Formats: sequence, C-alpha cells, structure tokens
Amino acid sequence: MNREALILGVGATPFGRHLDRSAGDLVGQAAHEALRDAGLTPADVGAVFHATVSQKAIDGQHMIPGQVALRPHGFAGVPVVNVENACAGGATALWLAIAHVRAGLSDVALAVGVDKLVCADPAQGLAVFDGAMDIAHREETLAALAALTEPLPPELSADGDRSVFTEIYASLARAHMQRFGTTEAHLAAVSAKNHAHSVHNPRAHFRRAFTAQEILAARRVAWPLTVPMCSPVSDGAAAVVVTRADFTRDESAVAVLSSVLLSGTDRAANDAGRHIGRRAALAAYEKAGIGPQDVDVAEVHDATAFGEIQQVENLGFCPIGDGGPWSASGAGALGGTVPVNPSGGLQSRGHPVSATGLAQVFELVTQLRGRAGERQAPDARIAIAENGGGLYGIEEAVAAVTILGRTR
Repeated sequence: MNREALILGVGATPFGRHLDRSAGDLVGQAAHEALRDAGLTPADVGAVFHATVSQKAIDGQHMIPGQVALRPHGFAGVPVVNVENACAGGATALWLAIAHVRAGLSDVALAVGVDKLVCADPAQGLAVFDGAMDIAHREETLAALAALTEPLPPELSADGDRSVFTEIYASLARAHMQRFGTTEAHLAAVSAKNHAHSVHNPRAHFRRAFTAQEILAARRVAWPLTVPMCSPVSDGAAAVVVTRADFTRDESAVAVLSSVLLSGTDRAANDAGRHIGRRAALAAYEKAGIGPQDVDVAEVHDATAFGEIQQVENLGFCPIGDGGPWSASGAGALGGTVPVNPSGGLQSRGHPVSATGLAQVFELVTQLRGRAGERQAPDARIAIAENGGGLYGIEEAVAAVTILGRTR
C-alpha cells in the first residue's frame, strides 16, 4: 500500500466578526467547501479531527464539541477526535489526519478547526488566551520574560486592553532588539508587508494597506508593538482533506512532504539554535529531504510582527538575529526571495486560533495550485507552514511545521 499522504481539498470561511453565526455553522461551511474541492462527500470521510478552544472556553461546550458541531452537517458514525493545542490546534488536527492516513486506518481523513472569539464583551475573548500558559506559575513566567531586558520607562508603558500573549511577544521582541539590534522599523516593515498582501485576500479579516509610518504612529499596545503589528481577535473556520497518494489521480492534489509536531524543551534564553520552532523546522526539512533554499513560499505564525522575524530565522531563510534586516529588505514580500505570509498572515488574515494552522495550509495549497491571483508567488513548487501555540517557559509550548510540494 502506498501510504504517502496528499492534500486533496481545502476550505475556509472568511475570517472576521461573525456574531450572527455559530461555530457549527462556520465549521460546516469550511468542511463542505473542502470536500467539494476534493470531489468527495461526508460519506467518503473515514475520520475527522476537530480543533477548537472557544466552544469550550466561551460556549461551555466541553468534551464533545466536534460531534455537536459536525453531526448536523452529515458527519455521523465516523470517529470524531477533539483536539485542543492552543494556537496550533488546527495544525495538530492536520498532523493527526496525516498520521491516520499514513497508518492505513482510512483512505480519507478530514482536519477542521474553528473558533469564535469575537464577543460582546471583548475581555471574554481575550481571556481565552490566559489558559495557554502555565497558570500555576503565571507571574513567575511573566517576570522571567520581563527580566530578559531592562525595565521599560513609564512613557513606554502599555495602553488599553490586550491579551497576555501581547505582553509575552513584546518581552521577547525587546530581548531580540537588545541582543541583535532589531528595530521598531523592522517590525513595521513586516507589518506593512503583510497588510499589503491582505488587500488581495478576500477571506482576510482586514484588507487595508498601511505604511510603515502609519504603523509606527498607531496606538501602542505593549512596546514596541502597536495595534497594526498584532493579530486581531477573529471568528472563522478552515478545513483540509487528506488522502492516500494512490486514492486519486487529481493533478490539483498537493503532496505532504513532511509534517512535524513538537513540544518545547528547557533551554537557556540565549540558545536560539534550540528554539522549538528551529528544532521543528530542521526536523521537517530532514524528513522532506530539502532545505530552506528550496522553499518558494511560506506561511508563518505572526501573531505579532516580531513572531515573523523570529520564525524566518527559525526556518533558515536568514541567520539567527538577521530576521529584522532580512524582512526590511523586502526578501519576504511577494517578488522577494521567499514570499512570507502572502495571505496577510495572522496580523491581517486574522487569528481564530484553532483555524489558523489550517488556514495557512489553505493558502499554501492555493499557492501551489497557482490560483492565488494577485497574491500569487511565482512558480511556487515547495511551501512551508509554521504554526506555534501557547507558552511554556521562554518559548511556545507546541510547534508544528508542514512542508508541501506540487505534484504536477
């Protein structure tokens, strides 16, 4: 049996504010779009891996959120596995679907991710993120991150409501700035590039271009981060159909070259070579038999602009510490060396947490098929997605890296 895996279909709702729709409505739309794209029906699916956090944390639908969301849409009688893995929930569902197909347990598996984080009370949506770190040691963790750099002067203190992860990213960004010379202008360049890309993405939460100057002048959230540098709170769903390589001859199918999921390790703060994202990337490259120089397009977890700077380093597009200048040079823009986040990334496409990893794959499959329109990376043959989640110690608690390849 040929147990190599293909992605045969993808689907995604627009990301944004969907106050009038349930999580079940959104996930059903994405799942059926992915199945139509694959030329299949729910009856063809052997297993479903369903990722969400909001159905539990906000709606109170614990334990069986996937069964509740999916049965009204025709997914009955098959295994439904509920997945929660912070912001990497969707990528984890995909990792499980790929492993399921490769193990020969089903010909077809479906990975879906959905979250509704836009609430009448914004604090309720932001509070979902509080559980994505070690809550028993929350204050010690935040203090350790803050201690990586000198205390901020009062004039640079944060303004307005924000999630705890904005503070975390700000602490990590300041440490990177102090160690490597990364600047606010580098962060603004990343953000301006992603907002420009999103103008051409009809599924993006925000589709407005900003200049770097506008981004720097915007309201500060947690120095050095301003509002346009940070991902919004979003609603949305995405889905991916995974099959065996010998299940179909469809030329639009995309090959899964590697799929890696890791948890973090204890390491020194200055040991960037052992960062979880770096370890996941190196493992994925080894499994795929390629290197960073072979990648044509990437989607990375830019929950803030600093996240992208860190991840282009981890993916090997530039040396550790050079992510700021590399990004500011235009290397990650469409037409650059390796277009990064042509979808607009989390900063513009939006971040409905459990859908994000699958939305990255939606974008990369679209790119590899040559169907991305004005945001198309030229002649894209190899694509990589990096999706991280949570915090444990000084880095993400989980990281997923998926490498895809064109089959025609």
